[in-house]
Amino acid sequence: MENMQLAQRLRAFRKLKGYTQQDLAHKTGISLAVLGSIERGNRTAGQDILNTIARALGVTAQELQPHTDYEKRSEY
Repeated sequence: MENMQLAQRLRAFRKLKGYTQQDLAHKTGISLAVLGSIERGNRTAGQDILNTIARALGVTAQELQPHTDYEKRSEY
């Protein structure tokens, strides 16, 4: 479940920036196959990869990660 939420957020941020998967893979040095697998929710991204992707997208790694129920409740 968490992988799918991360995948959706990653895809959304990538598209907001106007990047294709290939653009983002080139910008980050992460292989297209790995990036695609993360975006499909088939692969878990380690913190180093999340940080690299976040930097390339101009967001924080925390923004890419799905929010827990506790974090959602504390926003109100």
